[in-house]
Amino acid sequence: MDLTIFADLQTWVTLFTLLFLELALGVDNIVFITITTDRLPPEKRHIGRRLGLAGALLMRIAFLSVASWLVHMTTPLFTINLGFWAHGFSIRDLVLLIGGGYLVYKGIVEQRDMLRLTEVRERAALANDPSAVSSRTIGLGQAIATIMAMDVVFSIDSVITAVGIADHLIVMVIAVILAILLMMVFIDQVSNFINRHAEMKLLALAFITMIGLLLVTESLGIATHIEVFGMELEKLIVYCALAFALVLELVQMRYNTNLRTFEEQHAALSEGGAASTAETPATSEARTASDAGDGGAGTDGH
Repeated sequence: MDLTIFADLQTWVTLFTLLFLELALGVDNIVFITITTDRLPPEKRHIGRRLGLAGALLMRIAFLSVASWLVHMTTPLFTINLGFWAHGFSIRDLVLLIGGGYLVYKGIVEQRDMLRLTEVRERAALANDPSAVSSRTIGLGQAIATIMAMDVVFSIDSVITAVGIADHLIVMVIAVILAILLMMVFIDQVSNFINRHAEMKLLALAFITMIGLLLVTESLGIATHIEVFGMELEKLIVYCALAFALVLELVQMRYNTNLRTFEEQHAALSEGGAASTAETPATSEARTASDAGDGGAGTDGH
């Protein structure tokens, strides 16, 4: 292993470029891990997220180790020609088609369950019958296997991009390791935030569905092939839409918090004012009797 490459400025530029791409393209992976580990028992979600990311790290390093084979994943295996549309399908296209289809299915099913209050109803049923088992709960092994399988879909483009940008395997591996470590630091905060706010979870599921649609259309050869900041234009548009919707949700949540605080304070002041001015019937009668007594005493004095 030749470590003298790190004396070259170009190596560091390449490393930070790959790190940025891994983090930018890893947003969808974090959201999927959050949605998947949410079905684990609460006490296993923390370890499930980190084991899922560790599995994702192993998958990406394995991908990078066979970089020369990955270049041939874009070679068409067969072609479908319908006249108005023709496309040669490669191994990469088939992986994206299957993975994207699964994401679309997963996103729609999870959104439907949220709108039907499936999870809320099951929590209520479990509270009444602790011996019952939730149909949504999955095992730790199943969650990790699902995350690792979907990481193949999420990472295939970033790995191929890394192979095209970097000339040395060690640079690509370091970038991937740093990106995964940063994700491990923040994934609990991101996951807990999404799970605490139903509107954020719905937004995350909509994002997963849109990413799935993008993967399906890309596998079918329907794309602009325009890149901006090293990212495909279609994916960049989806990310910008997500960021815009996220800002709107945060503003709405802040407004709701301020409104709820004001209403609670106003209610407390109103109750305090009413308590200080209100008179009970007994107090009123006592005051009337006292006034009558004072009047009688005054009459006797005259």
